[in-house]
Amino acid sequence: MDIKLHYTEHGSGEPLILLHGNGEDGSYFENQIPCFSERFRVIALDTRGHGKSPRGEGPFTLDRFSDDLKSFMDGMAIGKASILGFSDGANIAILFALKYPEHVDRLVLDGANLFPLGLKLPVWLGINAAGALASLTPGRSPELVKKKELLRLMTREPHISPKELSAISAPTLVIAGTRDMIRARHTRLIGRSIPGSRVRMIKGTHFIAKENSEEFNDCVYRFLNGEL
Repeated sequence: MDIKLHYTEHGSGEPLILLHGNGEDGSYFENQIPCFSERFRVIALDTRGHGKSPRGEGPFTLDRFSDDLKSFMDGMAIGKASILGFSDGANIAILFALKYPEHVDRLVLDGANLFPLGLKLPVWLGINAAGALASLTPGRSPELVKKKELLRLMTREPHISPKELSAISAPTLVIAGTRDMIRARHTRLIGRSIPGSRVRMIKGTHFIAKENSEEFNDCVYRFLNGEL
């Protein structure tokens, strides 16, 4: 059953959908919305089980989240949109572009990974240790259940083959921080695997949209306007 995702909407023009990362909500893009809404109809979603969106029933997976996005666009009568995804949001955007290519205008992938080991080893080990600890923690409180589900997403997903990316036809910008928790060679692998994609590294960590918003916004804005 479809659920009603919470969202905020700003500006007018061609639709631009923003997808946040694991454990966050649409407010992650607070430094992007004022900039992009001058030119686009910016829609910042809360993913299923995040922010003000309900958890609903059934599987809690990135693939399910991509189907949620399709249902949301159908409900909003949005036939085609540009998508800016961060971290798990970027992974959702990849899955969406593979399943529903006709509904994607331009694609911005910020800090994406194709599989868990796209993360740098210390980060991957830390997340796995946190996941193992959570799984051993007794109790079924809503907070603990949510924590386990979010950690499970990072330790077990996604599982995307680089070869699959050759099917993405939308103009794509692959972007990451110079000190990102995603391996730099993994970011470059994503870029090589998507035909005609642009790859840009911006000074900062995984959270360049917050840390270095001026450079990030300029790069993304120019790409969305076909200037990059």
